[in-house]
This record gives sequence, C-alpha cells and structure tokens, in this order.
Amino acid sequence: MSKYGQLIKEARKQENQKTSKPETEQSISREEVNLSIKVLKSRRQHWAAEAKRQGTTLTAAITEALSAKFGEPG
Repeated sequence: MSKYGQLIKEARKQENQKTSKPETEQSISREEVNLSIKVLKSRRQHWAAEAKRQGTTLTAAITEALSAKFGEPG
C-alpha cells in the first residue's frame, strides 16, 4: 500500500472512532452560515479596501452593524 493509502486508511479509522453527539439547540444556533447580499461592485471594492486599511474584515464590520441595529438573539 502506498504511503498516502496508509494515511487515508488511518484517517478513516480515526474518523470512525469519533463519537457523534446529537445536535443540541445551542450547537445548531452556534453554527456559522453564509449571508449573501447584492451591492454595487464599486461599493464592495471600496468597503473591502477601507476594512483592510483599518485592519478588520467586512464580516466583522457587517456583524457589528447588524448587531447594533437589531441586537443579539435572546
């Protein structure tokens, strides 16, 4: 067996040994998902550049803005 075949076999063995926990309501609510919106390309480029200049990300800025506007889930 090739060395890659052996690595794959070991990885599968370890994966099968992991115990699966039932998803609780809390674990489901903590799952990250995508949020898509349509904006003008020029706006996205400007916002991405400004975020980079300020050492942050668009994700962080959008999350902060939405949390400030609508609050956090109970």
